[in-house]
Amino acid sequence: METASLSVVKRSGATEPFSREKIAGGVRKACQGRPVSEDDLALLAQKVEETLRGAGSAEIDAYEIGLAILGPLRELDEVAYLRFASVYQAFDSLEDFEAAITVLRAEHEPDEQAGLDEPAAPSGDDVRTS
Repeated sequence: METASLSVVKRSGATEPFSREKIAGGVRKACQGRPVSEDDLALLAQKVEETLRGAGSAEIDAYEIGLAILGPLRELDEVAYLRFASVYQAFDSLEDFEAAITVLRAEHEPDEQAGLDEPAAPSGDDVRTS
């Protein structure tokens, strides 16, 4: 099966072929010291490529690649996501980090509250026998 070539338009205006290896390499730095394997990085790069190809354009802006990385990286490892986002989105202050962390926490709240709404299972002390 033949796939159409995908070109990356860099900030300088130069173009180069898309490379999964460059995606994995760029994300690898953010994942240093995190429980992320090389297989995880390869899968992330594949997801990013699939997303970009799904857009239907033969040329993709380098900025768009960074945006395509953020979602899968957040799912993979939130700390690595914050590291990558802080560089990619040029965080300038603690408030930028706080805002990103607030968004991550808000995404976790529905999961945590779902567990609170369920009735507690009876303990052995609650069971009465006649």
